[in-house]
Amino acid sequence: MNLKTRSDDLELLLAVIEFGGFSAAADALNIQVARISRSVNKIEKALGTSILIRTTRRIMLTEEGKKFIEAVSVGLTHIQHAEAAIAAQGKSPAGKLRIDAASPFIFHQLAPHISEFNQLYPNIDVELNSSEGFVDLIEKRTDVAIRIGRLEDSSLHAKALGKSELYIVASPEYIAQNGLPKSPTELNNYSLLGFSNIKALNKWPVRGLEIITPSITASNGETIRQLALSGNGIACLSGFMINKDIATGKLMTLLDAYRIKGTDRELVNAVYYQSSAVSERVTAFVDFIKPRLTL
Repeated sequence: MNLKTRSDDLELLLAVIEFGGFSAAADALNIQVARISRSVNKIEKALGTSILIRTTRRIMLTEEGKKFIEAVSVGLTHIQHAEAAIAAQGKSPAGKLRIDAASPFIFHQLAPHISEFNQLYPNIDVELNSSEGFVDLIEKRTDVAIRIGRLEDSSLHAKALGKSELYIVASPEYIAQNGLPKSPTELNNYSLLGFSNIKALNKWPVRGLEIITPSITASNGETIRQLALSGNGIACLSGFMINKDIATGKLMTLLDAYRIKGTDRELVNAVYYQSSAVSERVTAFVDFIKPRLTL
């Protein structure tokens, strides 16, 4: 088998794409720009086509480059996983574990337990990344993602972590000033807090209520929680981030008689590629975190 391109050159090319330029990639990898430039030139010469379009301000992928990078990303990931699987045989879980979740889930459910996880698995280096939408695990180099809602990608292996009920909530101060809504139709008379980036999240699980029109919007649930706590209006939020607020009286639930339970939006899963060689790290983390979640 005679490959035209070397894996180390390909990794440098991917670094250029990931960090947005030759200099940025060189700084991140602590190597000379010239070395990266040589690798990219070698790849383009071997393929007989341009991979990158270089301008004074940024780099862009050619159409051929986009297809090539997509295939290379998958291929190198499989190689790395295969190497890690062999190296991990007979050893305790070790190496990098990249975890992706929505920022409120990280704040309220993951971050409080990372110290204990590090004590139990000192050889696993945890990297937490927050994304408010679904991410491509390979593209973002993510090992395991916590996803809330119905799963679409059948190529992913999923482990159910539980269900987190959705509640319609407001601060007692807001209700004291504006009165208690007695039916879903009355919500039109109140300030409603919703999402600016994922419109589907503005469809609340309340009978007789269509998608809401928010008075104030935010891009993530934690910001909406803070707005609700500060008395800015009524919100629909998952229990995993507001159970304590409800228990301590900082937020009160509304329209419970109209609330629809058991929707897909309550589902919480850990997802990853089943063939992943980091599965020992993933399994260690998922088995550790599941009983500690307060969904």
